[in-house]
Amino acid sequence: MPTGPLARVLESIENVTGTATRPAARLLAVGKSREAGEIASLAAEWAGLRPGATLAFGENYVQEASSKIAALEGSGIEWHLIGHLQSNKAVQAAALFDWVQSVDRPKLVAALASARNPDHPPLNVLIQVNVDGEAGKHGCTPDDVPSLAAAIAAEPTLALRGLMAIPEPHPDLARRRDAFAAMRALHDALRADHPDADVLSMGMSEDYALAIAEGATMVRIGTALFGPRQAA
Repeated sequence: MPTGPLARVLESIENVTGTATRPAARLLAVGKSREAGEIASLAAEWAGLRPGATLAFGENYVQEASSKIAALEGSGIEWHLIGHLQSNKAVQAAALFDWVQSVDRPKLVAALASARNPDHPPLNVLIQVNVDGEAGKHGCTPDDVPSLAAAIAAEPTLALRGLMAIPEPHPDLARRRDAFAAMRALHDALRADHPDADVLSMGMSEDYALAIAEGATMVRIGTALFGPRQAA
């Protein structure tokens, strides 16, 4: 029976989600600073554990992801941009990625929509929310979600899929739970107007179980799969 990090993470996600009586949250593997070979090894392990299922993989930077995506062309990986996106990188991001999880302003919506090839499937988009109101952190305010959602939904080259947040990593887990619960309420309100926006991306290696219990449908896991992040 497989016992590697990926197998353990998948089993843990299923166990936690099962206690919440919902379908299992989707794993988004995260590989900042990881080489293409490491990602290829993970994809091979994934194929053995989840035959026929698509591995979702998240990258923080467009430029860093570009070479990895080229090296792993044909691997069947679904590529997600999870880091902050500058408007001047929107053309490249719209061509490279299947998902952009960090949309937080109208200018970026317009840039991605105009850059996405209309002959390709719509670019899946999540609205990033600064749920704790942290100074200097990217993400829109909760009050901005409805207008951003409407702008995304109006673009035929984009598909509004839901919300993403990176709550403050407060040592008091009750504080994190409050942030996750606030995101779930915001997501429920979004789905009332946009039923297909079914993704709530939140939770990382140290708190994904808590995030799932509060409604996460996708969790972003790096350290639990690869070990501590390597120095740049």
